[in-house]
Amino acid sequence: MNIREQHAHAATTRSRQIAHYAAGARDRAFPPEVAQAAVTALIDYIGVAVGAVNDAPVRPVRRVAESWGARGNALIFLGARTTPALAALVNGTMAHAMDYDDAHQMGAGHVSCPCWSAALALAAQLGSSEKDTLAAFITGFEVVARLGGGGPRGVGRNLHRRGFHPTAVLGRMGAAVVASVLMRLDPQQIEYALGIAATTAGGLVGSFGTHAKPFHGGKAAMDGILAAELAAAGFEAATQLLETEKGLLDCLIQDRAVEVPPLDFDARWELLRNGFKPYASCRATHASVQTARKLAPQVAREKIARVHAKVHPNVMVVSGKMNPRTPLECKFSAAFCIALGLRGYPLVASDFTEATLKDPAVTGLLPLIELEVVPDQPQYEAHMDVYVEGGRCLHADTAIVLGHADNPMSAADFRTKFEGLVEPILGKKRAGDLHALLGNFTAAGSLRRLESMLGPKH
Repeated sequence: MNIREQHAHAATTRSRQIAHYAAGARDRAFPPEVAQAAVTALIDYIGVAVGAVNDAPVRPVRRVAESWGARGNALIFLGARTTPALAALVNGTMAHAMDYDDAHQMGAGHVSCPCWSAALALAAQLGSSEKDTLAAFITGFEVVARLGGGGPRGVGRNLHRRGFHPTAVLGRMGAAVVASVLMRLDPQQIEYALGIAATTAGGLVGSFGTHAKPFHGGKAAMDGILAAELAAAGFEAATQLLETEKGLLDCLIQDRAVEVPPLDFDARWELLRNGFKPYASCRATHASVQTARKLAPQVAREKIARVHAKVHPNVMVVSGKMNPRTPLECKFSAAFCIALGLRGYPLVASDFTEATLKDPAVTGLLPLIELEVVPDQPQYEAHMDVYVEGGRCLHADTAIVLGHADNPMSAADFRTKFEGLVEPILGKKRAGDLHALLGNFTAAGSLRRLESMLGPKH
């Protein structure tokens, strides 16, 4: 292979494709609907982060980060200023603590958590504009969605089945891209940043239901920033780790039984297919929750004898805890979430407490719930039969779960969710002001005002 052929070959590698895509981010024209989708993701991200500021997984991460005394201008939400990597670690853990943040519906994981965490932390440090910050987020999102997409046979779902958390594995690459855009790295440096991020990839599904699950999101954001900073400082790394052979996927999906989606950046905007959560539990539970809630009024006065739910395969992989022992584990128990739904709970963040864990009306249903995995059933679909005393059967279906791009949450749904999370922390007026500011994020000066509103004095 001559020099010209070597250069042509190098230009076709996946890392090189991503690097050139990222390097052009600041000059790219984003359609208005894509920019608006990014702002919607930001509103949701800030809401779930602020709402979790005092949650159990967040407190020790914040204490450790602040104890390091690292100097910087990046803001830990409602806390101290520090270096960007540490701010992203805490804020990312905060955003994922309730498992209430958005989720890519084709399997790439919780993309906004690492990408917005990296974007806001570095923007504060570098004094970036709102336009560049939005461009960096969108670019990182589009990269992660392609690296981890593909649906049931794609990358993210395959990682789940093999015990790896896509947010942790792929979120590092997204955060590295976001950081590279804001730091204005050249394509070669971006390739190195991707290689650094890839070699740190990890995060185990076995951690679901513990503090380590939200930590995955924060650590991905932190490692992405670290990767870009190292690349900017001259650190070199392998540039073939994102190839479909002899790279990261071959290590994690060793039988190669995976359909790897192409890096078709010109084909569509993945951000327009983002999924949002109306319920504060693992996304895999949502279709069943929605179905159970449909039946709740009908069974309110009935004695339930048996519940049979047809669920998609990923339910048992990520939310198969049949006897959860903590409120956090309850979020990863499809059976517990179904029981909450049948008992009329809205499954907002405040419903996952010791009180609900001890509610006999809920826990008494757990032995009665049978989950049947249907191999080809989509994740957005669920079917349920509830048998009541006397043998009568009540049936309900969910064709497309709320929060899916084909059944989106309304503006009122988003506003209600945001207020429910933020008002208990900031108060009604400040929460309203914050919502208005985020909705107009592209206006000059929004980033500085956001930092002021989320600063430690509040």
